[in-house]
Amino acid sequence: MNPHMANEVSRTNDVQANPQLLDMAWIPGGTFRMGSEDFYPEERPVHEVTVDGFWMDRHEVTCERFAGFVEATGYVTVAERAPNPADFPGAPPENLVPGSLLFQRTGGPVDLRNYGNWWAWIPGTSWRHPLGPDSSLDGLASHPVVHVAYEDAEAYASWAGKELPTEAEWEFAARGGLDGKTFTWGDEHLPDGKAMANSWQGEFPWQNLLDDGYEGTSPVGSFPANGYGLYDMAGNVWEWTCDWFVPRHADEVVAPCCGPAVNPRIISPSKSYDTAQPQFRIPRKVVKGGSHLCAPNYCLRYRPAARQPQMIDTSMSHLGFRCMIRDSKTK
Repeated sequence: MNPHMANEVSRTNDVQANPQLLDMAWIPGGTFRMGSEDFYPEERPVHEVTVDGFWMDRHEVTCERFAGFVEATGYVTVAERAPNPADFPGAPPENLVPGSLLFQRTGGPVDLRNYGNWWAWIPGTSWRHPLGPDSSLDGLASHPVVHVAYEDAEAYASWAGKELPTEAEWEFAARGGLDGKTFTWGDEHLPDGKAMANSWQGEFPWQNLLDDGYEGTSPVGSFPANGYGLYDMAGNVWEWTCDWFVPRHADEVVAPCCGPAVNPRIISPSKSYDTAQPQFRIPRKVVKGGSHLCAPNYCLRYRPAARQPQMIDTSMSHLGFRCMIRDSKTK
C-alpha cells in the first residue's frame, strides 16, 4: 500500500472510531503564505506560517445543532442575558436588556463610515429569534446559527469535545490548498459568472441584487466546497477564532530566524482593545470569512486572508462559528 492510501485508510479508521469526527474533514497541515498585501492594512504583512494537521467541521454550526446543545445543557446565550451596566458606561437603562445587533437594510445610499446606519440593537433578538423578537427558526434548521457571542461558541465547542481554531488554522483550512490565491476557489471573483459564496451583490447597504439567490443566510453547503471539502469558508456568516486580535500580523507573530512561525497563536488580549472606543474595555477576538453582508463597495472580506476584530460580548445577525479538533485529541 502506498503512503497516500495508507494515510487515507488511517483517517477513515479515525472517523469510524471517533463519532466526533463525523461531518469533519482532515486538514493535512503544512506551510503557507498567510495574509495579503492587496486589500486591507490589517491583513499585512504576508508571512510564512506552518500548522500541524487537524480536523475541521465541514459546515458552520447550524441552528439545529446549536438547539441540540441548548436542549442538552440548558445553556443561555449572552444575547439572552441582560448586559452588565458596568461594561457600558452611560448606556440608557432601556438598552440594558437582552438583545442583539440586527442588520437593517437602508432605503438608499448612506455614509459608509457610520455602521450605525445599518446596525441596530434590537431587544429580544437572539439565536432563537434571529430576525427580531417576533421571528422564529422556522425554515432555518440547516442555516448557520447566528447571534452567538464568543463564550457561546466556546461553550458549544467544549460540549461537543472540540475547540475553536486559531486564525492561522482557520486561514490554512479556508485556502483549501490554494496557497496565495485571492479567494477560496482561486483568483477570479465570479468564475464563468457564477457566485461561489453567499455575499452581497449590488451597492451595500441598500441594493441587494440577489444574484446568488439569498437575501440573508443560506443553508450550509449551498455553495461549492473548497479543496479540503469545507463549505462556506467564504461568505454566509463570519466565524469566531480563538486568537485575540492584533492590528497587524507582525505585531505578535514572530517567526524564528530561519523558518516560518509554527502553530502561531495570539494568547494575550492586551493589544486587542479598540483604541477608538477607550470607554469600552472589552477585548476582541479575530473573526474570519466574511458574510452575506460583504460587498465589493464596502467589505470585500469573503477571502481567506480577510480578518476583523469582534468584541467578545457582542453577537450579530451575521456572526457564527465552526469547530475543529487537533490531531493529538483523536489519538
